[in-house]
Amino acid sequence: MPGEDIVHQNGDSEDANAGETGGNGFFMGQSVEMPTMDVNCRPSIGYEYVDHTADIQLHAWAPQLQDAFLQCAYAMFAYMTELSTVSVCSTVELEAEGTDGLESLLYHFLDELLFYFSAEYFIPKDITISHFDRDGLKVRFSIHGEEFDLSKHPQGTEVKAITYSNLQVHENSNMCDVFVIVDI
Repeated sequence: MPGEDIVHQNGDSEDANAGETGGNGFFMGQSVEMPTMDVNCRPSIGYEYVDHTADIQLHAWAPQLQDAFLQCAYAMFAYMTELSTVSVCSTVELEAEGTDGLESLLYHFLDELLFYFSAEYFIPKDITISHFDRDGLKVRFSIHGEEFDLSKHPQGTEVKAITYSNLQVHENSNMCDVFVIVDI
């Protein structure tokens, strides 16, 4: 969003305000009830990577739930390549449907994105949500990007799967936080 402060952080961040995700005191399978970054210091929208045994946990936040979902998707794709190298050459319309709550909607949203990347080698630079039905657990969205090309896009770490392990959606009156562990 233009004019917004957005943070993209990993454990190697040199941003003095971002803090470190390593050594955060969380253990595998432990429920994380609050953001790992100090909520008083973080930007209003963004994501970070939280170390997790053999996997990585994505933590994304925004004032609106659908924007937190988007930030989580950006975190996943930014882990796989540098999104600044991606151009918008085509647009694809996709949709996902949850089965039993917002956690399942988040899972299926990310899973649909990862499936499309794996099947079509399509890497998005931008993702827009056209319809977000939190009660009906449906989301329609567009991905804008291009075919993944190793000669153009630096290879990061492959995300193999989205997991339900410790998947969380937290909402309060002015902020939404989502946590997703992805298999790498």
